[in-house]
Amino acid sequence: MVVATGFFDGVHVGHRLVIGQLVKAAAEKGDESMVVTFWPHPRTVLQQEARDFRLLTSMPEKEALLKGLGVDRVEVIRFTKEFGALTTYDYLKDWLIGKYGAKTIVLGYDNRMGSDAKDAPGVGAMAEKLGMDVIMTPKATSPAGLEVSSTKIRGEISRGNVVRAAEMLGYDYSLFGVVVSGERIGRRVLGFPTANMQLYEPLKLIPANGVYFVRVRTLGREFYGMCNIGNRPTVREGNARTIETNIFDFDEDIYGLDIELNFLKRIREEIRFASFTQLKAQLARDKAYCRSLI
Repeated sequence: MVVATGFFDGVHVGHRLVIGQLVKAAAEKGDESMVVTFWPHPRTVLQQEARDFRLLTSMPEKEALLKGLGVDRVEVIRFTKEFGALTTYDYLKDWLIGKYGAKTIVLGYDNRMGSDAKDAPGVGAMAEKLGMDVIMTPKATSPAGLEVSSTKIRGEISRGNVVRAAEMLGYDYSLFGVVVSGERIGRRVLGFPTANMQLYEPLKLIPANGVYFVRVRTLGREFYGMCNIGNRPTVREGNARTIETNIFDFDEDIYGLDIELNFLKRIREEIRFASFTQLKAQLARDKAYCRSLI
């Protein structure tokens, strides 16, 4: 078994370098490729600034991304405080080798492991002493030359910079959820009906408030649209934060059904307008601009 291990939040271009080496090595050795990951995120269990921590990928999203890159098996270990207390040596010996039969490990340049927080060279040296072959991967940058990490990507998304985030992820950032009923102000008052999304993964990171050009997947089909994330200040003060999408050239009932949004570009901040008339006029301009991007 050829194995890589880590949380792999986002499965970004740095992770993809590791996964590419994993799949290649497994093919050359005539062996299976395996990713060993964890759930929930260690920060939420160990309470390391966990209150504000949000994820780039849910577990189903992460598994689908990894399988899409050619990984044969994805094993998920339930992360507990007891598991987090394991040293690097014990994790390698008892889990990767003992439980999963790993013979080769692929390490990213910044891989850290165990309660002793061994860095990649330290992990590699320990793995070799345990009889494993070790493959080290170099530092990764995006095609635009940006240094890549899950933390940097979270920062860009939190600021609404979805284009820069996509450069580091290697794909467009997405939200996945179910369509729920709303107040129907978009349809009744503004003439812009919206699909209101409730996320399947409550810890998923939501981009900064604003209006976005998005790709929409629902009913097994693909559309374009514009999405507003925010508190709808023109409607009233104190609204809960919502994710509302006007899907272009679409007028079907999808309440209770899956919806996926791919964020392509942030086109403006959320604004409080003096009237619904002003808001409606701005939405028309937003829609025209989004259509020009298709």
